[in-house]
Amino acid sequence: MAELQRPPHRLGTPHDARLLIYDAIVAGLGGMGSSVAAHAASRGMRVLGLEQFARVHDRGSSCGQSRIIRKAYFEDPAYVPLLHHAYAEWRALEAATGLAIFRETGVLLAGSPAYASVCNARASAIMHDIPYEELDAEAIVRRYPRFAPRRDEIAIFEPHAGLVVPETAIEAHLRVAEDAGATLRFDCALADWRASGHGTYVVAAADGSRYEARRIVLCLGAWFEQAARAAGIPLVVERRVQFWFGPASDGYGPQELPTFLIDRDDQPSRMYGFPDLGAGVKAAFHSLGVATHADELDRAIHAGDLAPLRAALEAWIPGATATYRGGKVCMYTLTPDEHFVLGPHPDDPNVILAGGFSGHGFKFASAVGDVVADLLENGATRHPIGFLSPNRFRPPAA
Repeated sequence: MAELQRPPHRLGTPHDARLLIYDAIVAGLGGMGSSVAAHAASRGMRVLGLEQFARVHDRGSSCGQSRIIRKAYFEDPAYVPLLHHAYAEWRALEAATGLAIFRETGVLLAGSPAYASVCNARASAIMHDIPYEELDAEAIVRRYPRFAPRRDEIAIFEPHAGLVVPETAIEAHLRVAEDAGATLRFDCALADWRASGHGTYVVAAADGSRYEARRIVLCLGAWFEQAARAAGIPLVVERRVQFWFGPASDGYGPQELPTFLIDRDDQPSRMYGFPDLGAGVKAAFHSLGVATHADELDRAIHAGDLAPLRAALEAWIPGATATYRGGKVCMYTLTPDEHFVLGPHPDDPNVILAGGFSGHGFKFASAVGDVVADLLENGATRHPIGFLSPNRFRPPAA
């Protein structure tokens, strides 16, 4: 992404408007699809992007003003090489567009010393030589007096972590894609696709338009569920709610608080949150939700959504929840192992799947676009994505 000059076309098709065969059609232009379109077009591929909603919409999961980015990855240290690449790509995207995407607030993960999240974050940091500090309860309060840790709680603090702004990130990638020659269509949903019989795919949009491409990339967010199941990939879509609160006083901004995660037995789930960036202190539970489908999502905020989160946040940051400012419903698209689905379709290497990001994927979007561009161009990538293969859900051969 550091270079915006368009290199020579590499896939054998000249950029001739009379030829209507695209090198790649990207279905979905949210966090992942916008990045794929940007990276593929910047390599000289002829790219068409289809998005069922408006530009930088709020109907899926790539919204909400902030997403955590961190490297001491307790989910699995296998993600850390991709995180190194994602960090570099976010910085390159900022340099290329002049937009502010990455904010280094530090990330503090707190909980009992015995919790897997705390232990695994420490182990991941040690394994990959990631700078971190370990703080006991007294040290947490000395540094961040607004926090209220319990006596036996500790924290892993990662100073070079923070947040990315999803809406700005998507807009930045869309601009790069357009500047590199991609055609992007909004309010234009993918309706169907099929092999043409002569090495390409015919793609139909919901408005009746039809296109032809050599390769297809499915970056459908929660709408990935149907395509995934057809490929033998089990997914569950769950409803999640994010909340914003006005604190009782000043002193809850990024100068006083880092981005945080807190694990406690008496919470319904791990809670994550952000300092007040202007709209209030934001927080949500990571694993509290109900199964749904993308087109059946209940987008209303209910008292039962708000009360447990407000209680947990007030216990962790007293005074943070003085005024309720609003909530936003989004969706997690969860695989059984909560790892991503990233790679060629099990039955067709020319169809690339990028979905099932299981509530922790947005921070990787800048790297995912580069990985998928590799797969489109070369059929392989140097990046370690084997553990994310769509094929892992297939039963072993007898």
